[in-house]
Amino acid sequence: MDAYGLGVGAIASALAAFLLLQAIHWPPHEDETLVFFVSRQPLTDLFSTVFEERGGAPLHFLLAHLVDSVWSSLLGLRLISVVFAVASVPVIAALVARLTDRRTALVATAIAAASWMTVYHGIYARMYSLFLFTSALSFLLLLRALGRREFRPWAAWGLATLAAIATQPYGAFVLGAAALFVILRRRWDPAPLRPALVAVATTSLLALPLWLVYRVLASRFDVGVTGSSGSKLGSPINVLAYFVRAAGDFTAGWIPAVVVVLLVALMGLVVLARTNPEAALLTAAVLLVPTAAFLVTRSGGSVSLESRHLIFALPFFAMLVAAGLVRLAAFARRWTPHVLILTVALLLSAEVAWGWHRTPWMYGGEPAVRKEARDRAAAWLAATSRSDDVAFGYEPLYLDAFEQGAPFGGVIVQRADPKLALDTLAETQKPLGRGVWVFDATDQLDVSKQRLSIPAVSPGPQFEIRAFGPFLVIRSKKPVLTAETFFRDTAVVEYQGKLIGIGDAGLNYQTAVTALARIQGRR
Repeated sequence: MDAYGLGVGAIASALAAFLLLQAIHWPPHEDETLVFFVSRQPLTDLFSTVFEERGGAPLHFLLAHLVDSVWSSLLGLRLISVVFAVASVPVIAALVARLTDRRTALVATAIAAASWMTVYHGIYARMYSLFLFTSALSFLLLLRALGRREFRPWAAWGLATLAAIATQPYGAFVLGAAALFVILRRRWDPAPLRPALVAVATTSLLALPLWLVYRVLASRFDVGVTGSSGSKLGSPINVLAYFVRAAGDFTAGWIPAVVVVLLVALMGLVVLARTNPEAALLTAAVLLVPTAAFLVTRSGGSVSLESRHLIFALPFFAMLVAAGLVRLAAFARRWTPHVLILTVALLLSAEVAWGWHRTPWMYGGEPAVRKEARDRAAAWLAATSRSDDVAFGYEPLYLDAFEQGAPFGGVIVQRADPKLALDTLAETQKPLGRGVWVFDATDQLDVSKQRLSIPAVSPGPQFEIRAFGPFLVIRSKKPVLTAETFFRDTAVVEYQGKLIGIGDAGLNYQTAVTALARIQGRR
């Protein structure tokens, strides 16, 4: 194996070692808890939940269901993310090498692998690692299919693109970028356009069921191309700020670092436009398609653009930065290899530092005090819970308790969507059991506001409480019996949460009040 192959293998191995180690120790997240409990449903119920209620990520939920049938655990779910994150490394290397050269590809692959975006989603048991892999594979197969009339290469591209769309709604941007690139490159490539257009059209038609599924997701968040916008979509300034924030999460998000990285990436784009116009054009298409979509989209105030939604652009941004670094190092002439190694090392160090800043527990480990309190809280829930308990929100503590033998988990009420919350209880056998709520004082985006203890304050005499470090477990003493009583109790509990400074209590309170108003409005 040559130096390039050894380099790609070393990067993939280092990433795999880190992800496997941290996947065991990193505490569970709310969204991972959701995937765990939803994917445990029978396959027909799972499809009903994903297609008709949630409206997203069917491929990841299907993989999670298959893994659950073999190894029902959070670690099993996280291995899906680990596998696809590591598998993305050689795909990104091949994609960038095809667009540029092996040196640039090796640098870009190292940048992408060390990125907080890759590392975080390589552990996090959601669909984003799978999305990175399927989107990168789609672009690689597109480049291999261009200029060919045979069915197989275009079929392979179509399958990879369908997989990307089935993984994440933003897979539509992968398809759109491919279509735009195919049309624009005709200016210098006389290859027949018809096979590519037929493949794009066929893939779009085959994805029709997925477009219908994603309409459910869009309707949940009032996403469309008309109306007023209460979210971060639609404003040019906010869209630009979003791309800058994503560039920071791709590399290092401190303002001075982002400025330097963006300048290097701009140099890389100029270099590629002169030496590898195909690479520059595809990168432009990958960035222009989501930009145009965000500028025309309007949505409700609950929608927020997150950097992870642009993970499909990570290989291309890494390529721009790598091309810029290679060009800068070339100015050093005979010292070029040394300068390149030094600058890459500095950037990788900044990426690790940013990741540590963003999610310190993922890099440095969960505080021992919190872990011990989490274990005690989960053990108490496992020992005292009943199978008909109605849990509010996909709290990670429920997953811990379930893995310790807690009999609940059949009824968990969505905390951020009143409609889903009502639908869940409408489908649940009556009378309802006891209500269960959890406060976590460490569940704050601002690390400086996280606390390792919480006051043991009861919302009222109808509840029993137990405090464990930063966790406060609240449970109704008697069964709530009806959805109306459950949401009334939830409003009382979450209002108390607002008083003691729990980060999501305000949103949870609004969910309960809205659900309660809809129940009373039906009378």
